[in-house]
This record gives sequence, C-alpha cells and structure tokens, in this order.
Amino acid sequence: MDAKMIGIGLMALGALAPSTGSPVAVPTEQKPRIQIAILLDTSNSMDGLIDQAKTQLWRMVNEFATAKRNGARPELQVAVYEYGNDTIPAGEGHIRNVLPLTTDLDKVSEELFALRTNGGQEYCGQVIEVAAEGLKWSPANADYKAIIIAGNEPFTQGGVDYQKSCRAAIARGIIVNTIFCGPSDEGVSTKWKDGADLADGRYMNIDQNAVVADVAAPQDKRIAELGVALNQTYVAYGAKGAESKARQEAQDKNAAAAAPASFTQRQVAKASVAYENSSWDLVDAEKKGTVKIEEIDKGQLPEEMRSMTAEQKKAYVEAKAKERERLQSEINRLNEERKKYVADEMKKKAASGANTLDSAVVQTVRDQAVKKGFRFE
Repeated sequence: MDAKMIGIGLMALGALAPSTGSPVAVPTEQKPRIQIAILLDTSNSMDGLIDQAKTQLWRMVNEFATAKRNGARPELQVAVYEYGNDTIPAGEGHIRNVLPLTTDLDKVSEELFALRTNGGQEYCGQVIEVAAEGLKWSPANADYKAIIIAGNEPFTQGGVDYQKSCRAAIARGIIVNTIFCGPSDEGVSTKWKDGADLADGRYMNIDQNAVVADVAAPQDKRIAELGVALNQTYVAYGAKGAESKARQEAQDKNAAAAAPASFTQRQVAKASVAYENSSWDLVDAEKKGTVKIEEIDKGQLPEEMRSMTAEQKKAYVEAKAKERERLQSEINRLNEERKKYVADEMKKKAASGANTLDSAVVQTVRDQAVKKGFRFE
C-alpha cells in the first residue's frame, strides 16, 4: 500500500511542474509551495501498491504540470516515509523517514524502486504524528501542505491515537488524505475515512493489484529519443554532480523496465519546470541564479570545462541551455499530440479509469490545491 502512498507523493510532485512554457522569475523564497508527505505501508501484501507507484509516478507528475498561483509556478517538495515494516526496529514504531521534503524527483524515484515489503505492525496514528512534527513544513498558510497515507490494516493500531495525530496535523495546516487498499466499506469500518474527516482530507480506496492499461502511441519512440538526448544537456558540478547524473540515467532505466508508458511519461516530466536540478546541474543553477560560473573552483567542474576560460565556460553552459530548451519544446509538442491520440484510443476501447493510485490522488490534490489559490491550465 505504501507504494501507493509513494505514487501520491509523486503526484504531488507533478502538481508543481508545468509541462510547457517558461517559469515565472520569482525568488525562491517567494515561490508558492506544494508540500506532500507520502506515508507508505511496506508490510506484506503491499507489493502491488509499490508497483503502481513505480509505474505511475511520472504520469502523476505530468498531471500537475500546469499548476500556478498568481501566475507563479510553485515549488514541489515531496517527503516519503515507510511504516509497518519488520526490518525497522519496534522502538522506532516500525517507521522510517525515507526522504525529507525534497525537490529531487530522481531521488524520489530511486527510493521508490528500492522499497521492499516485510510484515509488521502498521501504526497509522504514530507515522502521521512523526511526519507532522518531524518535517520542515512551510509556515505560510497559503502553501498547500498534505500528508497522504496508504495502507490496508485498521487505522487504529498502535499506541498513538490517530484522532489526536490527525487533529494536531490540521491544526498546523497539514491536510491528511487517506487511501485504503481494499473495499471502501472496509476502509470506513476500520477508521480510514474518519482519519481523513478529522483533518479536512479525503478518504479514497484503491485496488493495489490493478494493472493500468498501457496505450502505445506513435509519438513514444521519438519522445524516448529526445529524452535520452536531453540527458546530454546536463552539466554536473560539485561534490554530488557525478552521482546525481548517474542517478538520472539509472531512473531512466528503471522507468523503462517498469513499463513503456512510464518511460515516456518520465521524459515528458524531464521537459517540465518541475524537473529542477540546480543542486548539481550548472544549467539549472545558472538559470536559478544560485551560482556564478566564473567563480566555481576548477575542481568542482566536469573534466571538459576545467581548461576553459571564463568566457568559454559561460558560452558552453549557454549552448547546453539552448539545446535543452529546444529538446524540451519538441517533447512537449509531441506530448500534446500523444495525449489526444491516447484519449481517442481509450474512447474506442470504452476504457474506464482503473481504481488505482494515480486516479485516486490526482483529483484530490487538484481540488485541495485549488482551494489554496492554485490554478491548473
């Protein structure tokens, strides 16, 4: 089930990312934020949920690629917790903070693929309390802050009263959405709906073992080629540069292995503003204004830039930026064609949306973010 939570968190990520157009030049500290903590049940029987999270992550991101508030693109921050896993000590409530709030979508993907299930006690009230108190939530009331918790055991387990933790979360402006993996009535009787009701959230149920229909489109091959080329426009720098660039390529491989559509959706996400890597990529860092290329120590630069003059360095990064913009524009154009094709094919097949993680989360996050002043193109 936790996998499901993951997917949700991922969705939220997508909510921040616009698929087309240029980001509004707004100082980072003034940007609106969407913060989502995904609490995943990684006890036994949750493998299907994890699989959904892996295959639907980038599609959910792209669902929210047009989010804005007052004309500004928000910054998406996602955190991940796992709970209910016996490999985590009982003294820690079988709870682990997999990732703090982060904008690094590749890292989120990496951690999702690394999750493994193992039977345990699922303490919903405690993991909500830990996430609400342990993360660096925005103090701004206008920012969207939400916990999304998924699982399939009674919401009442553990020594921390879920009613107390849910009320404490919403008192801090953090919505709690719950996803029960199983029949809706069972989730209601085991208090998953009550938890959401207490924290202004929405109760949802999904089939964690459902397989989402995968529609192949004529544009997929070219989008894949452009996505691979896009990686070559990233200029890794600093202590984490090489590691992060390797992670980028590894997550391409993970997405491709998970499902063809997942790989396509990842390339589309990489063409959106939500996919921002200024912590290790010189193109994004220069665009964001967090570095001055001429002042970076030679040892922190990639090998091909170390012998360049200051002017050559700037020209090199500018050329990579222009090439990236060209590739992203072409991916976005093809994706618009692809969406129309897929929609037509789904109509022909009279296919209805499966009761899965992405379908459960997308509309919920959209509806709640709209109440915070966000708009979706």
